[in-house]
Amino acid sequence: MELLKQIEYLVVRGHIDASSRYPKDLEEEPGVKEKVSEALDYGVTPQDILTKGLISGMSLVGEKYENNEIFVPEMLFSAKAMKSGLNQIRPLLVGDVSIRVGTVILGTVFGDMHDIGKNLVGMMLEGAGFDVIDLGINTPASTFVDVARQHPDAIIGMSALLTVTMKNMKTVIDSLRSNNLKNRVMIGGAPVTKAFAEEIGAEGYSMNANQAVSLAKQLLSA
Repeated sequence: MELLKQIEYLVVRGHIDASSRYPKDLEEEPGVKEKVSEALDYGVTPQDILTKGLISGMSLVGEKYENNEIFVPEMLFSAKAMKSGLNQIRPLLVGDVSIRVGTVILGTVFGDMHDIGKNLVGMMLEGAGFDVIDLGINTPASTFVDVARQHPDAIIGMSALLTVTMKNMKTVIDSLRSNNLKNRVMIGGAPVTKAFAEEIGAEGYSMNANQAVSLAKQLLSA
């Protein structure tokens, strides 16, 4: 199996490195970290490692999730494995505009302290080649506005897990528009629906992390 296919396979299996105990059958075996280092030593370009190993691996993970072959815990391991490889090659990719798909500003809205879904979306977006600016949890509208002003071409992704905090998504969108910021907005979270997205003026709604990646690509090309 060639190195890039090995990296892809290890991302799908969620095996970070030789010290990782997950998955059990690969314990003490080389993981994404070791194989990325080996690929670099062998002369494989960072961009090929990114697109043909890390991103292709996460694409397969997304397909498996959509088909109910794996679930959120497995996705999290895969995303962490992908991110470990991405961190290794990131310094080598600086300045290479060809690998930059786009930028997404992510945040859980004000009043909401939940971040598992947001973090998973962020890792999946990074795995697809996006630059992700994570604003964290309990994010006020003013922070979204300030960061959007610095990144006028970025997509904004908002998450909420509580019905009482959903309304703060509209506050953010209203604040963006009143400040003449035209960033496209996508939203998600357990209580969020497509109808609610349309009601508050969001350009997109995603029901899970894999769909968020597809949605971000659509909004970017719109």
